[in-house]
Amino acid sequence: MIRINSKGQLDLSILRPDQRRFVKSNALHSGIVGGYQSGKSLSAAIKVITKLLISPGVPIAYYLPTYSLIADMLIPRFKLLFEDIEWPFKILLKESKITTPYGEIWMRSMDNPDSIVSYSVGYSIVDEVDVVHVNKRTHAMQRISSRNSYKKETKNCLDFVSTPEGFAYMYKFFVKEANEQKKLFRISTLENAANLGEGYIDGLRSLYDEGQLQAYLHGEFVNLTAGSVYKDYDRKRCHTNREVQKHDKLSIGLDFNITKMAAVVHVIEGGKYYAVDELVNVYDTETMIRLLKDKYKGHHITIYPDASGKSRNSSGKSDVQLLIEAGFAIRAPGKNPFVRDRVNAMNAAFRNGQYFINSFQCPEYTAALEQISYRNGEPDKTSGLDHICDSGGYFLYMVSRISFTI
Repeated sequence: MIRINSKGQLDLSILRPDQRRFVKSNALHSGIVGGYQSGKSLSAAIKVITKLLISPGVPIAYYLPTYSLIADMLIPRFKLLFEDIEWPFKILLKESKITTPYGEIWMRSMDNPDSIVSYSVGYSIVDEVDVVHVNKRTHAMQRISSRNSYKKETKNCLDFVSTPEGFAYMYKFFVKEANEQKKLFRISTLENAANLGEGYIDGLRSLYDEGQLQAYLHGEFVNLTAGSVYKDYDRKRCHTNREVQKHDKLSIGLDFNITKMAAVVHVIEGGKYYAVDELVNVYDTETMIRLLKDKYKGHHITIYPDASGKSRNSSGKSDVQLLIEAGFAIRAPGKNPFVRDRVNAMNAAFRNGQYFINSFQCPEYTAALEQISYRNGEPDKTSGLDHICDSGGYFLYMVSRISFTI
């Protein structure tokens, strides 16, 4: 039960710390991810009431994936909250709107983006954004942003709450595209156990595997598609703060693809392997050579390339020959290892605490390791995530072998 205190402010004591931080956040974009029944939508509804108290008369918009959720979840929740704080209110179903003494709440569905027209609000919140199909979500987000235009003294924030559905919108917006204007908070279903029916959490555990429970119970971003390739990689457990230091000898895994060349830079230290930097979407071998020489001037560099680079190209020289002429040491097998052997070597290194990734210096590598899945029994090449993973894999597989050929 919530109350309004003597200062006219909402008492947030019923909320847990990260819920309160989300409600109080004035970032342009605040987000909260959590497991099922963790209290995400309650946090969103309470933030709406807080915004009405702070800026009376300023209309607000609340968005959900479907109209049925508006009727089944949102309206009953607001009804209970308004009764708690003793606010009079009217539910106007035809207009899909709630009126209160402090302002209006427009309720809209993202499964019909064309309905997001002809109104202006000063604050918007999007609930369960990851559930919406990507095609409708793109259209809906464009419309939602255009409606968040009501002129007022404070900035017009646009916030999000959702159960994390793999690496969908919430991950891309708040993690991959993070900046100082965005704040993300995470809550777990376990933290809300006292407010849930007996057996609810055990029921989730019986229905979902460990990977799914990381999302639906703990609110973590994980690969929810069947067959995660690098299943033993864990961003936290396999993280290192190691960076390139002066005089480091660098070992670089390299994948050849015109316009999509990728390299992962490693340091070998104490019998362990550290990915400390990356280069992605490089146009060709000549460009890669120039970038490596400029960025790592003064370092001894050994390259572990894709064995296909031994084939001659249109210039009459192979990619490996170009690397040798540039002064790099080359360690390459006669042919590439089987994909399964390379993948198994990487998973074993992650599992055994031998291979670590600086996720800050290698954001694309980190994301690819987390997201790439199998397609027809092979790592999915249609995803575009395979190039950077292959780069790291060539290094890791080859460095663990005793002999090499050039």
